[in-house]
Amino acid sequence: MDTIPVPSSPQATTVVRPASLGDVPGLCALINDFARRQFMLSRTAGELYETIRDFVVIDDGHGGIAGCAAVHIVSAQIAELKSLAVADAGQGHGYGRLLVEASLREASILGLSRLFCLTYQVEFFTRLGFVRVDRARLPEKVWGECVRCNKFLNCDEVAMWRSCD
Repeated sequence: MDTIPVPSSPQATTVVRPASLGDVPGLCALINDFARRQFMLSRTAGELYETIRDFVVIDDGHGGIAGCAAVHIVSAQIAELKSLAVADAGQGHGYGRLLVEASLREASILGLSRLFCLTYQVEFFTRLGFVRVDRARLPEKVWGECVRCNKFLNCDEVAMWRSCD
Protein backbone atom coordinates (compact mmCIF):
# COMPACT_ATOMS: atom_id res chain seq x y z
CA MET A 1 0.00 0.00 0.00
CA ASP A 2 1.31 3.44 -0.87
CA THR A 3 1.70 6.38 1.47
CA ILE A 4 -1.21 8.75 0.87
CA PRO A 5 -1.18 12.41 1.99
CA VAL A 6 -4.22 13.29 4.06
CA PRO A 7 -6.14 16.27 2.64
CA SER A 8 -6.99 19.16 4.98
CA SER A 9 -5.25 17.53 7.95
CA PRO A 10 -4.26 19.59 10.97
CA GLN A 11 -0.59 19.05 10.09
CA ALA A 12 0.53 19.14 6.48
CA THR A 13 2.83 16.17 7.10
CA THR A 14 0.09 13.74 8.19
CA VAL A 15 -0.09 10.62 5.99
CA VAL A 16 -1.91 7.31 5.71
CA ARG A 17 0.64 4.50 5.41
CA PRO A 18 1.16 0.80 6.06
CA ALA A 19 2.02 0.09 9.68
CA SER A 20 5.58 -0.85 10.61
CA LEU A 21 7.00 -2.87 13.49
CA GLY A 22 7.99 0.38 15.19
CA ASP A 23 4.31 1.35 15.32
CA VAL A 24 3.34 -1.56 17.58
CA PRO A 25 3.71 0.29 20.92
CA GLY A 26 1.58 3.19 19.62
CA LEU A 27 -0.99 0.82 18.11
CA CYS A 28 -1.19 -1.12 21.34
CA ALA A 29 -1.73 2.06 23.37
CA LEU A 30 -4.39 3.44 20.98
CA ILE A 31 -6.34 0.19 20.60
CA ASN A 32 -6.21 -0.67 24.28
CA ASP A 33 -7.35 2.82 25.28
CA PHE A 34 -10.50 2.21 23.20
CA ALA A 35 -10.80 -1.30 24.68
CA ARG A 36 -10.74 0.12 28.23
CA ARG A 37 -13.70 2.30 27.20
CA GLN A 38 -15.52 -0.81 25.90
CA PHE A 39 -15.42 0.32 22.23
CA MET A 40 -13.38 -2.62 20.95
CA LEU A 41 -11.47 -5.69 22.03
CA SER A 42 -7.98 -5.28 23.42
CA ARG A 43 -4.92 -6.51 21.54
CA THR A 44 -1.61 -7.63 22.95
CA ALA A 45 1.66 -6.47 21.49
CA GLY A 46 2.25 -10.06 20.37
CA GLU A 47 -1.03 -10.10 18.43
CA LEU A 48 -0.12 -6.80 16.79
CA TYR A 49 3.33 -8.02 15.77
CA GLU A 50 1.73 -11.13 14.24
CA THR A 51 -0.79 -9.08 12.24
CA ILE A 52 1.20 -5.91 11.53
CA ARG A 53 0.87 -6.42 7.76
CA ASP A 54 -2.92 -6.12 8.12
CA PHE A 55 -2.68 -2.57 9.51
CA VAL A 56 -2.69 0.88 8.00
CA VAL A 57 -2.05 3.93 10.19
CA ILE A 58 -2.43 7.65 10.10
CA ASP A 59 0.89 9.09 11.13
CA ASP A 60 0.48 12.33 13.07
CA GLY A 61 3.68 13.73 11.55
CA HIS A 62 5.48 13.71 14.90
CA GLY A 63 6.21 10.00 15.28
CA GLY A 64 2.83 9.19 16.78
CA ILE A 65 -0.22 7.30 15.57
CA ALA A 66 -3.38 9.38 15.04
CA GLY A 67 -5.43 6.41 13.82
CA CYS A 68 -5.35 2.81 12.67
CA ALA A 69 -7.33 0.08 10.96
CA ALA A 70 -6.67 -3.50 9.87
CA VAL A 71 -7.93 -5.64 7.00
CA HIS A 72 -8.03 -9.23 8.23
CA ILE A 73 -8.72 -11.79 5.48
CA VAL A 74 -11.32 -14.37 6.49
CA SER A 75 -11.84 -16.23 3.20
CA ALA A 76 -11.19 -15.83 -0.54
CA GLN A 77 -14.18 -13.48 -0.76
CA ILE A 78 -14.38 -11.56 2.49
CA ALA A 79 -12.26 -9.70 5.03
CA GLU A 80 -12.94 -8.00 8.33
CA LEU A 81 -12.18 -4.37 9.04
CA LYS A 82 -10.72 -4.58 12.55
CA SER A 83 -9.31 -2.27 15.18
CA LEU A 84 -10.51 0.97 13.57
CA ALA A 85 -9.53 3.71 16.01
CA VAL A 86 -8.79 7.42 15.82
CA ALA A 87 -7.02 9.13 18.71
CA ASP A 88 -9.14 11.65 20.58
CA ALA A 89 -6.96 14.52 19.29
CA GLY A 90 -7.63 13.36 15.70
CA GLN A 91 -11.41 13.12 16.01
CA GLY A 92 -13.41 15.28 13.62
CA HIS A 93 -10.76 15.49 10.89
CA GLY A 94 -12.11 12.71 8.64
CA TYR A 95 -9.43 10.24 9.71
CA GLY A 96 -11.92 7.42 10.30
CA ARG A 97 -13.28 7.82 6.78
CA LEU A 98 -9.76 7.86 5.33
CA LEU A 99 -8.85 4.67 7.18
CA VAL A 100 -12.00 2.91 5.96
CA GLU A 101 -11.39 4.09 2.38
CA ALA A 102 -7.78 2.85 2.52
CA SER A 103 -9.02 -0.49 3.87
CA LEU A 104 -11.59 -0.79 1.08
CA ARG A 105 -8.88 -0.07 -1.52
CA GLU A 106 -6.65 -2.73 0.00
CA ALA A 107 -9.49 -5.28 0.04
CA SER A 108 -10.28 -4.48 -3.60
CA ILE A 109 -6.64 -4.83 -4.65
CA LEU A 110 -6.59 -8.24 -2.96
CA GLY A 111 -9.63 -9.27 -5.02
CA LEU A 112 -12.02 -9.53 -2.09
CA SER A 113 -15.71 -8.95 -2.75
CA ARG A 114 -16.79 -7.72 0.71
CA LEU A 115 -15.44 -6.00 3.78
CA PHE A 116 -17.34 -6.45 7.04
CA CYS A 117 -17.08 -5.08 10.54
CA LEU A 118 -18.56 -5.65 13.96
CA THR A 119 -19.26 -2.22 15.42
CA TYR A 120 -21.09 0.06 17.81
CA GLN A 121 -20.72 2.95 15.32
CA VAL A 122 -23.63 2.06 13.02
CA GLU A 123 -24.29 5.61 11.78
CA PHE A 124 -20.64 6.15 10.84
CA PHE A 125 -20.47 2.94 8.80
CA THR A 126 -23.89 3.56 7.23
CA ARG A 127 -22.60 6.91 5.90
CA LEU A 128 -19.73 4.98 4.28
CA GLY A 129 -22.05 2.58 2.44
CA PHE A 130 -22.08 -0.34 4.91
CA VAL A 131 -25.36 -2.11 5.60
CA ARG A 132 -26.44 -4.27 8.52
CA VAL A 133 -26.11 -8.00 8.01
CA ASP A 134 -27.14 -10.94 10.15
CA ARG A 135 -24.08 -12.28 11.97
CA ALA A 136 -25.10 -15.76 10.75
CA ARG A 137 -23.88 -14.64 7.28
CA LEU A 138 -20.35 -14.57 8.73
CA PRO A 139 -19.81 -18.16 9.92
CA GLU A 140 -16.03 -18.05 9.44
CA LYS A 141 -15.83 -15.11 11.85
CA VAL A 142 -18.39 -16.37 14.36
CA TRP A 143 -17.02 -19.89 14.66
CA GLY A 144 -13.38 -19.00 14.06
CA GLU A 145 -12.97 -16.04 16.38
CA CYS A 146 -16.17 -14.87 18.08
CA VAL A 147 -16.70 -18.19 19.82
CA ARG A 148 -13.48 -17.51 21.81
CA CYS A 149 -14.58 -14.01 22.89
CA ASN A 150 -15.83 -13.48 26.43
CA LYS A 151 -18.80 -11.55 24.99
CA PHE A 152 -19.80 -14.39 22.63
CA LEU A 153 -23.16 -15.20 24.22
CA ASN A 154 -23.99 -11.55 24.92
CA CYS A 155 -22.42 -9.76 21.96
CA ASP A 156 -24.01 -6.38 21.34
CA GLU A 157 -21.92 -5.35 18.32
CA VAL A 158 -23.70 -4.85 15.01
CA ALA A 159 -22.46 -6.77 11.96
CA MET A 160 -22.21 -4.63 8.82
CA TRP A 161 -20.66 -5.08 5.40
CA ARG A 162 -20.22 -3.49 2.00
CA SER A 163 -18.93 -4.36 -1.42
CA CYS A 164 -15.28 -3.64 -2.17
CA ASP A 165 -15.96 -2.25 -5.64
